[in-house]
Amino acid sequence: MTKETVMVETTDFRNGMSLLTGAVNVITTAGETGRFGFTASAVCSVTDTPPTLLVCMNRSSSSHCHFKDNGILSVNVLGAHHQQISQAFASRIPMDERFTHGEWTTLLTGSPVLSDALVSFDCRIRQMNDVGTHTIFYCEVEAIKMNENKESCHGLIYFNRCYHHIGQQEYKL
Repeated sequence: MTKETVMVETTDFRNGMSLLTGAVNVITTAGETGRFGFTASAVCSVTDTPPTLLVCMNRSSSSHCHFKDNGILSVNVLGAHHQQISQAFASRIPMDERFTHGEWTTLLTGSPVLSDALVSFDCRIRQMNDVGTHTIFYCEVEAIKMNENKESCHGLIYFNRCYHHIGQQEYKL
């Protein structure tokens, strides 16, 4: 019995992936050439020993080389109230203008951290692999800043090409 190679159409793959719910994140870096950032849902945990995340970035992005050269990044997990920030970092507006949305600080690496993100992971890029159109960054977490404000702990997700808010509200009887 022989196996036939079936080619999956790019549009079918993209349409299918639009139904894979993902947390919305702004990924940032900083270095001699300035601050850079983009919106991504392609982020996940790799291992907790050492704490490591992976982040996927399109190599055609104008800021791709800055992430590679800087060797650091922060993953800022966005809350429901951050939809405007997500849209700014997904747009083609100038990089400096993107950082006028939200309040930014730094942790250990110097990569920009969104002050009121649900959680921010400050990372050093330890390994990179190119697959197709993207680079996979394997990032060791050096510091974590968690938002302690329970009122703003509703997450922002992307599903079926739209933003949605998630999180439970507590009801007292």
